[in-house]
Amino acid sequence: MLMIEDSTFVFSVVAVAAALMASNRVRFDVVALMVVMALMLSGILTVREALSGFGSSVVILVAGLLVIGEMLARTGVARAVGDWILKYGGSNETRLLILIMLGAGVLGAVMSSTAVVAIFIPIVLRIAAETNLNSSRMLMPMSYAALISGMLTLIATTPNIVVHEELKGAGFDGFGFFSFLPVGVAVLAVAVVYMLLIGRRMLSNQKDDAAKGGARRSIIELWEDFRTGEDVVRLRIDNGCPFIAKTIAETRLFRRERVRIIGVGRHTGGDERVSAPAPNLELRLGDVLVVVARPEDVDRLIKSQSLTQLPRTVRERQRWLWEMGGARVLMHPESRLIGKSVREAQFRSNYGLHVLGLRRNKAPVPEPEDEQLRSGDSLFVVGPWARIRQLAERSHDFVVTELPSEIVDIVPSYRRMPIALGILTAMVALTVFDIVPLVSAVLLAALAAVFTRCLSMEDAYRAIHWSSLVLVAGMLPLADALQKSGGSQIVVDALMSMMGDAGPYAMLTMVFFLTAGLGLVLSNTASAVLVAPIAIYTASVLGVSPYPFAVAVLIAASAAYSTPVSTPVVTLVVDPGKYKFTDFLRLGIPLLLLTYVVTLFVAPLVFPFHPGT
Repeated sequence: MLMIEDSTFVFSVVAVAAALMASNRVRFDVVALMVVMALMLSGILTVREALSGFGSSVVILVAGLLVIGEMLARTGVARAVGDWILKYGGSNETRLLILIMLGAGVLGAVMSSTAVVAIFIPIVLRIAAETNLNSSRMLMPMSYAALISGMLTLIATTPNIVVHEELKGAGFDGFGFFSFLPVGVAVLAVAVVYMLLIGRRMLSNQKDDAAKGGARRSIIELWEDFRTGEDVVRLRIDNGCPFIAKTIAETRLFRRERVRIIGVGRHTGGDERVSAPAPNLELRLGDVLVVVARPEDVDRLIKSQSLTQLPRTVRERQRWLWEMGGARVLMHPESRLIGKSVREAQFRSNYGLHVLGLRRNKAPVPEPEDEQLRSGDSLFVVGPWARIRQLAERSHDFVVTELPSEIVDIVPSYRRMPIALGILTAMVALTVFDIVPLVSAVLLAALAAVFTRCLSMEDAYRAIHWSSLVLVAGMLPLADALQKSGGSQIVVDALMSMMGDAGPYAMLTMVFFLTAGLGLVLSNTASAVLVAPIAIYTASVLGVSPYPFAVAVLIAASAAYSTPVSTPVVTLVVDPGKYKFTDFLRLGIPLLLLTYVVTLFVAPLVFPFHPGT
């Protein structure tokens, strides 16, 4: 009788937690902590058992993987995938859709799906603006592919790790790194075909002109408001150039030739780029000068000095834009610089920035260096992104009125991209070949990311979503409470009585839709925590392998297509895609059913119900 009362209480806790999460009025991590307190104070779990989730290897794994994902973002691995899509996708919607979904799927297999969506949203919006396509026909498919990426590898999403640890806790071998990859690949392939043939036709085909109007302008477009005939040119210092071994100040380029050096590229012994270089920087043979000047001044300089003009390349432009940015700033009426000329204000010395233009009375001012600054003047400044951001803190002198679109594309550690790829490869190899346990491989990779300066320790801590860790740690004991109170047995008995002798395929169907149904009101992690032990126990009652049931749980947990509130992976695209709730129902429910069909047929092929027979 006491066991029944305990199980009833645990089911009530599950129901209340589901209602609170579904209401979206209480934070998920707060709900998780309330669950811990309820189980602890009721006596169903001891204090140690109720808090055991905070010491679980699952929590450590999730934290480590978030750091790995941040490393991939900061070193430009994720951005490189987006650039590749832009390069090969062209303006063909079909080809773009395939590349976007495959790109999000592959990238999400090794980093947070939420981070993938956050990275891909500006990429998709940029593609829509440049190709005049509708972004809504690409954003939702992209978010679905990011969800499906969780079905590809063991580390792709938290529910996978939860199910993996539950298998090990039940005495079985856990999953390998690529164990369920065939199932995930099949789901991704079906999803791509579904979106191409059916899904995108359910979304608006209206050209996305609105996206252009609301988007930030590029740094070149900002400069157009200020420029008076100048251009950006790259000049290489060759043998015989009188600038060799001289400082920038000693060249007197700006005063004599009206040529301003805003960047210096140095390729000897590395790939160094100095934006807004100091006047005392000594120039060397082979340096590449990024200068701003009128074409006639550049031509005269090249003829009189040993300099070679270099062609513009997309790659070089991208590298410079990761280092150097720009901004439009408005002079504050009470600024200390009012009445001073641009030259007297010494922007390079005081702010680490160059002033490339001045706009007054809605018109650019030619050669503004000796113009006295007035209230309401607009300046266009360029320099390191860190210095650009610092301008916002000087609100008593300036008001930053516009930042360029490139600010969302900054990759601060792009030079360490090869190192990041090496760390990722090593982590996967250590896991695949079972050299060290998964948690050890992830922690080693996270430490390597810090030691190699792919990111700082502060960046690593900021990358960890502490609320997500609390959610995982707080919900894990709920599965123990179900087991201890007999709740798991009650659920299994109910499933068996409903299905009778229908067999493992029918039971796998029940497990899949139970997980997917709970995922509509709980987080996908919470639904995996609850259903995984039930699925494994159900398999033991049936006398079949638990692996196809475990796969069904983790696939269903990631198949949260049907509502925009089930997971932030989908929620993020609601506003930029201007979607309605019904859009997710119309597209998501058929895709959920297709995912179920793929799982029903492919999972037992990869993991037979009766292995060895």
